[in-house]
Amino acid sequence: MPTLLFAASFILLFLTHSAICRSSIQEKPQRLRQTQRFSFPNQCNDRCGSVQIPFPFYLNTSCSSLSSAFHLSCLNSSSLYLRIGVERYRVLDFFSDGVLVDFPGTSSVCRQYNDLKGFGFDGNDYFAVSDDNVIGLYDCEDSSLCKTDCETNDLPGCDGKGGDSVACCYPLSDQTLWHLGDGFSVFAKFGCRGFSSWVVPRGTNTGKRGVKLEWAVPRNSSKEICANNADIVNSTAIEAGVRCVCQEGFVGDGFSDGVGCLKSCIKNGQEAYGEECNSRKHDHRKLVIVAGVLAPIFVVASLFALFCLLKRPMKSGTFHPDQAHYHSTISFRKACRTRLFSYQELEEATRGFEDGQKLVQGPNGTIHAGVLEDGSHIAVHKVQCENEGDLISVLFRSELVSSVLHQSLARLIGCCIDSGYTPMVVYEYPTNGTLEEHLLKTKGQKLGLDWYKRLCIAAESACVLAHLQYEISPPIIHGDIKSCYIFLDEEFSVKIAGFALLNYSNYHSNSHVHKSDVYDFGVVLLEIISGSKQLDTPTVALQKIRNGKLEEVVDPSLYYHEQPVFRREQIEIVADIATRCLLFGGEGKMGMIDVARELVHIIKESIDGNSKRGPAALEETFSNSSLLQMISMSPDSIYVP
Repeated sequence: MPTLLFAASFILLFLTHSAICRSSIQEKPQRLRQTQRFSFPNQCNDRCGSVQIPFPFYLNTSCSSLSSAFHLSCLNSSSLYLRIGVERYRVLDFFSDGVLVDFPGTSSVCRQYNDLKGFGFDGNDYFAVSDDNVIGLYDCEDSSLCKTDCETNDLPGCDGKGGDSVACCYPLSDQTLWHLGDGFSVFAKFGCRGFSSWVVPRGTNTGKRGVKLEWAVPRNSSKEICANNADIVNSTAIEAGVRCVCQEGFVGDGFSDGVGCLKSCIKNGQEAYGEECNSRKHDHRKLVIVAGVLAPIFVVASLFALFCLLKRPMKSGTFHPDQAHYHSTISFRKACRTRLFSYQELEEATRGFEDGQKLVQGPNGTIHAGVLEDGSHIAVHKVQCENEGDLISVLFRSELVSSVLHQSLARLIGCCIDSGYTPMVVYEYPTNGTLEEHLLKTKGQKLGLDWYKRLCIAAESACVLAHLQYEISPPIIHGDIKSCYIFLDEEFSVKIAGFALLNYSNYHSNSHVHKSDVYDFGVVLLEIISGSKQLDTPTVALQKIRNGKLEEVVDPSLYYHEQPVFRREQIEIVADIATRCLLFGGEGKMGMIDVARELVHIIKESIDGNSKRGPAALEETFSNSSLLQMISMSPDSIYVP
């Protein structure tokens, strides 16, 4: 009997649902097809040939826009041009935050490189050169500006085909030599004679040739420019410039004069927007009669079926395709703008997440080492979420971290969201392991880390954490810094990973998180000194340091009593820094900027026979930075006398 009722309930459910779906589709079939192709044009639906013009750009002068600065001209229904000052730039592509333009004066002749002064525009109140551009430089006399990070990008030639590998490339996001507001002529001081430019969309390594200009409007606009369900965000490249961005669950251009923000959803297996997401009442007489007859039977059968389902045992952690499909809605795809990995890809890369691949297991999640099909080494960070809000929080913070490019950060290359409430974040993973592994020699290392390497690792780590907290807006807090999250490359340079990804929405308003990073870093410093990772290390170590027994804390492999006097003094100073982190970090009396300042000062005054200068990562962190002034040192002062 229960089986019959169970089957009957689902048959009735199927019949009722089918009738409703058929009625809905018959009502407005054309409107649904239109929403599926929705591409958010401007209010006048301007086109140049087959190219649809997005807001705020426009062709028709009677069309409402934010400023005449966004006016375009269409030549022969095939080519779009943007005029800035006296120069015309051919438009190649549109982005939500910018526009890709060609080099001015480009003719039919294919030129691989352009004159450094050929792109004279630096910026105005509405446009500026974006730091998303990757620059290829030609015939430079000084190669010190060339960066290896961008050499793996696929940068097509001016004819659109795969060009020769770029001999020297520089991503403008590096901002150590080029800064926002600079022109391309700044590279002339390195003896470069020409350049090319590409924009490489985030999450890919394929460039689009041209110069991306970021657009924005002045913050002091006289009217409310943002629509409902939109937030104002600051421009990256334009001083005092802003744009409107739709909130989570909404899509559109975000502006009150444009499309605004439309609710997004999945309906009948298709993406839908606006009114299509709202439930509609069906007043068909036949449907009402059928529903009235079947309702009592359906209610009884459904209750019994629900009881049976609740009684049925279910394995914990079982993966359900339906659940994965639910989480792969527009909102989640929008949140993860880096590379989207499939669960199968990461499962194969980590050998089924076997224990032998496990690097970290703790409250912040589990990290497994892996190798992708292309040979890339990765670290997969699995985070257990309890609800949809947690999932969005993880993806939001992942996107925030991935937006920062820094030599001492492990690059966040993607995520996986098709494993239910266990999203996975994928970092690059250098093959030299973690700081914890080297301190504990868990991978069979014959030689431990010498003191100078430990000091440089500590300084680099503190500097990048201070950079994230004081130089990035909004500040990025690690939230769980440990030696196991400090990856090391072959040169023992730092790559920070393992950011705490849950409950990040409270971080901006809770200064205690800044303090907890300082406290946790104090524990890391003690591990660097002691080479130990016992649970009672902070308490025991502090007591011994206070009693003047530092030698009992120091890692025996450092041979404390055999070290030169200046080295023993360095160890004592770092122990003092660690002590103050533990005692005062939780009270806000000591910040990460203070820790970084003191550690860099030790390296600055260090005299080591094997090194004439400090780590390169310190130079990247502090060169041409406001953080530099806070630490009261110049780039040259990193060199050891």
